[in-house]
Amino acid sequence: MTPTLDFIRVSPPKNQTPDALIVTLHGWGANAQDVASLIPHVNLPDYEFLLPNAPYPYPHGDTGRAWYDLRAENMYDGLIESKQLLIDWLQSLESNTGVPLSRTILSGFSQGGAMTLDVGLSLPLAGLVVMSGYLHPSVATLNKGNFPPTLIMHGTQDEVVPLKAAIKSRDVAQSLGVAVEYHEFAMGHEINFQMLEVLRTFVVNTIG
Repeated sequence: MTPTLDFIRVSPPKNQTPDALIVTLHGWGANAQDVASLIPHVNLPDYEFLLPNAPYPYPHGDTGRAWYDLRAENMYDGLIESKQLLIDWLQSLESNTGVPLSRTILSGFSQGGAMTLDVGLSLPLAGLVVMSGYLHPSVATLNKGNFPPTLIMHGTQDEVVPLKAAIKSRDVAQSLGVAVEYHEFAMGHEINFQMLEVLRTFVVNTIG
C-alpha cells in the first residue's frame, strides 16, 4: 500500500483559485488516467478536478489499482486503511488548493462509488456523486445526521453491480436523512454522456 495518494490534477486554464473541486474515484482495476478522459465531457472549465489513484495494486493486471480487495477469499481487505488514507488526503486539500470541503464534490464509479458514499458521509463536503456503486456494510450503521446531498446513478442492465445495489444505497441513505437524487439509465456497468450531463447539473445546482 502506498503511504499517500498520488493523483492527476486538471486545473482551470487561468491562474486563480478554482470555483470548486471535483474529486473522482476510479473503480476496481481502473486508474486515474481512465477517469481523466471523461473530464472534457463534463464541461465545467472553472472547476479543478483531482483524480487519485487507489493505494493498492490490482491483483489481475499491471496498470490497475484497487481501493481494497474484492476477491471472495479476501473481501474488503484493506478497506479500513484505504478509507483513512482517503479521509486524510481529502482533509488536506483545502491547504493545498485554497478550496474548502464545503465547495468540494466527491464522486466515484463502481468501487469508487462505494468509497464515495462511505467516506463522503463522514465529511462536510458540498455533495456526493455515486455512479454504478454500492453500499459498504458499515454505512447502514451510521446515525442520522446532517449529510451532503447525494446523487446516485445506475444502469438498469448493469451486469457487474446489480441495480438492486443502487436501490439499497438510495433507501439506506434516505433512511439516514440524506437528500438523495436518484436516476436509472438503460445501460450496463459504464459511464455514459447522459450520466455526465446529470452530474454536471447536480454539481452546478449544489455548488451554487
